[in-house]
Amino acid sequence: MTSPARTPEHQDELLEYRLSLRLGPVHARQRLGIERETEARVFGRDHASFHMENLTSAPGFIRFCLRIAGLLGRGQANSRRLKTAYNSFHLPDLPASFEGFRILHLTDLHVDMDEANLEAVIRQISPLDYDLCVLTGDYRKQTWGPVEAALGGMMRLREAIRGPAYAVLGNHDSVRMVPALEDMGFALLMNEMIPIERDGECLYLAGVDDPHFYKVHNLQRAGDDIPPGGISLLLSHTPEIWREASHAGYDMFLCGHTHGGQICLPGGIPLTLDADCPRHLGRGYWQTNGMQGYTSPGAGTSVVNVRLNCPPEVTIHTLTRGPSQ
Repeated sequence: MTSPARTPEHQDELLEYRLSLRLGPVHARQRLGIERETEARVFGRDHASFHMENLTSAPGFIRFCLRIAGLLGRGQANSRRLKTAYNSFHLPDLPASFEGFRILHLTDLHVDMDEANLEAVIRQISPLDYDLCVLTGDYRKQTWGPVEAALGGMMRLREAIRGPAYAVLGNHDSVRMVPALEDMGFALLMNEMIPIERDGECLYLAGVDDPHFYKVHNLQRAGDDIPPGGISLLLSHTPEIWREASHAGYDMFLCGHTHGGQICLPGGIPLTLDADCPRHLGRGYWQTNGMQGYTSPGAGTSVVNVRLNCPPEVTIHTLTRGPSQ
């Protein structure tokens, strides 16, 4: 089961071989195998299984309904009107050199969905002050098919991000995107951990592969090398592994996936979160079992480029040893 990948002959085999050297052959084979099977069975031309992306008329129908209701123009304008949200994580044992450390959090960008939205994201982050950028997945519009447009958008975004940028994959992202993203300067964490060093002290940043659809996350592998007492931050595409992560001992948890509902009732009540988790984990700051988390509603849109009662955001998280207010 854990034998090395065989000598590669084709592009996917070469990628599997490269990933197997880094992640182990099981993870590499599993991720690529599920992608190929899904493209053929769920999203392929035979349309053997139901999925929103098989209903090619669905986005048009949703837009038609919104237009009839007089909400389409407003919803599209909302989707391009980003806000910067500010959150603090209060950690009594935070190393002194990380006091005031600021993390820019981007998620669910779907950069090939709407050119105006991507431009708005770039404008929004340009004046921000931060020490580190993290991205928690869903860079592509579709969950299958070509990746070139998404990679082009991510290249433009990377040029706007200052300093190091660490990322994980979401359910919309193909593992085939990893080499190009890393060539741009995004460091992908695929069930991996990297220590962030500052003045001889460390913050331990871990990231897992998509837990929502591909279910190839491995918290044990990601956190094995975090020393006891080390302050740790986990990146996950979705909040759905909140229970596992909290009992694994992570101090902080950043995620997205839910879009905060994207189209919500007045008061921000989501119609759906598309996530198997308690609804209070669907947006914003939360705590559970000693772990602090934040689910960003994301900066982009999916299916239709509309947001109602759920503004898109980029988030600045500040780490502090001070008491919570």
